[in-house]
Amino acid sequence: MTAAAIRFDSVTCRYGRRTAVDRVDLDIAAGEHVALTGANGSGKTTLLRAALGLHPTAGGTISVGGTPADSRSEWTRRRRDVAWVPQRLTPGRFPLLVDELLDSGGDPAAARAAANQLGVAGLGSRPLHTLSGGQLQRVFLARALGAVAAGARALFADEPTAALDFDGQEQVATLLARLPVTVVVVSHDRAMSRACDRVAEMAAGKLRVV
Repeated sequence: MTAAAIRFDSVTCRYGRRTAVDRVDLDIAAGEHVALTGANGSGKTTLLRAALGLHPTAGGTISVGGTPADSRSEWTRRRRDVAWVPQRLTPGRFPLLVDELLDSGGDPAAARAAANQLGVAGLGSRPLHTLSGGQLQRVFLARALGAVAAGARALFADEPTAALDFDGQEQVATLLARLPVTVVVVSHDRAMSRACDRVAEMAAGKLRVV
């Protein structure tokens, strides 16, 4: 598996007239692990969502593996290339089962092995809406690890330890640190930041420290 270099080149994102991400430049080497920190509302989540095509950019480009996504086929490829653990997971009352979510990651066997490692393997027949916040985070992380096993060259995670206890935070930080792919993680968790190669801080939409 070849990890992907990621480049944010003068990226700007808006919500209406409000600028959420303001001309951010950030180069991440292939295989590098970077923690994005900063106060709530500083633009961290929006930056990652923009890289996945989940939020429109108002300017700049975002390249993964040297390729910007400027067509539907490239966005489809990007979503295979980048595993995603979202923030504030809201499964609603949709009757999707844990095993069904794990199977959607690309490598069901690897996702189920990760679920076992994370202590949620016994939840396979449970609907997502019945899980606690911590259980749901672990299940989505296991799905993302299945995507990595299937060939994703980067993993983006948005507050993957927010609902976990101290031991769970340490476990997830250690697990992500061992991944042989490029990792960008939004986190207020010190253990997660320590496990990364570099910390970049955002404030008011700008990248303040790299």
